[in-house]
Amino acid sequence: MAKEFNWFVRVYYEDTDAGGIVFYANYLKFFERARTEWLRAAGISQQIMTTQHQVMFVVKGTAVEYHAPARLDDELKLTVVVERLGRASVQFVQEAWCGDRLLATGTIKVGCVGTASVRPSAIPAEVLAKLSE
Repeated sequence: MAKEFNWFVRVYYEDTDAGGIVFYANYLKFFERARTEWLRAAGISQQIMTTQHQVMFVVKGTAVEYHAPARLDDELKLTVVVERLGRASVQFVQEAWCGDRLLATGTIKVGCVGTASVRPSAIPAEVLAKLSE
C-alpha cells in the first residue's frame, strides 16, 4: 500500500494570492485533484460509485503543513500514498513538490458514506480490491 501515485499541475494566476504565491487553501484543491486522478488511474469511477453502489467519498479531516511557497507558472508534482485503508475510510499522506523542494505535506482522511444517508458505509468490495492493489 505504500505505492506512490504522482500527478502534475501547473500554478495559474488564479491559484496565487496578492503576494504572488500559491494561496494556502489551494493546496487542498491540488490534493483533491491528485486523489481523483489516483482513483481514475486505479480504474475507479466516482460516478459509478454513486450510481451503482450508492456511496461516495467525503473528506473527514485534513492537516496540512507548509514548508515553502510555490509561485505562478511553477509545475508541481503532487503525490498520493495510502497510509491506512479501513473498511469505510482511507487515510492518505500527500505532498506537493516543485522540483526538489517540498512545499506542503498533508494528511487527509476520507470516509465512504451512503449517498442518501450521508452516514458511514463500507467501501464496496470491488472498489476496496482496487484500492488495495
